[in-house]
Amino acid sequence: MTEHNFEHMRRAMVASSLRTTGVNDPRVIAAFESVPREGFVPRDRVAMAYADALVPLGNGRDLNNPMSLGRMLTEAAPQPEDRALVIGAATGYAAAILAELVASVVAVEEDPSLAAAAKVALTGAHVKFIEGPLEKGYKAGAPYDLILIDGAVEFVPEPIVAQLAENGRLAAAVLDNGVARVAIGRRGGAGFAMAPVSDVASAILPGFLKPRGFTF
Repeated sequence: MTEHNFEHMRRAMVASSLRTTGVNDPRVIAAFESVPREGFVPRDRVAMAYADALVPLGNGRDLNNPMSLGRMLTEAAPQPEDRALVIGAATGYAAAILAELVASVVAVEEDPSLAAAAKVALTGAHVKFIEGPLEKGYKAGAPYDLILIDGAVEFVPEPIVAQLAENGRLAAAVLDNGVARVAIGRRGGAGFAMAPVSDVASAILPGFLKPRGFTF
């Protein structure tokens, strides 16, 4: 495929997968229009780059679909002065989008092969990339005004909540009985609460599932 083809596909993705599903923040739309998603997918799956679908990345991981990421970012309302953390960076696409919207981005990924791909794909982007356990976040860079968990989780570990600044926001897709819903959490004092917004199809992140009770 040529660069022209990808540009056409990118415009079509924005028009059909984002604008029609509540992704209406002009800054978020502009970021999706400017970041070449094809640079963040495996070469053998480049035809899927702009489909509103999960892109398999190997080792049980997927690149989240554009609509899910777009809804989370729209609801989280990134600000130009924000310090942001991306958890579950995978190949770096969400971090690259956020880098267009905020003052600084730290991205965390624990899978070595995905981390290696992300470091290449993010060359030139203003993103600090950390290879480490997703559920621990990156305490050294805290506090963050915005934390984006780029995938579906059943719970948010306390160490990640603790890395939010006062009045900071956390965006994730929260699983409830197998259904993923975009949810926004806010920290105020010692309290933290998440409010669901809308159902989405989202990649499930490892390490964020509640232990299942033992049954006979």
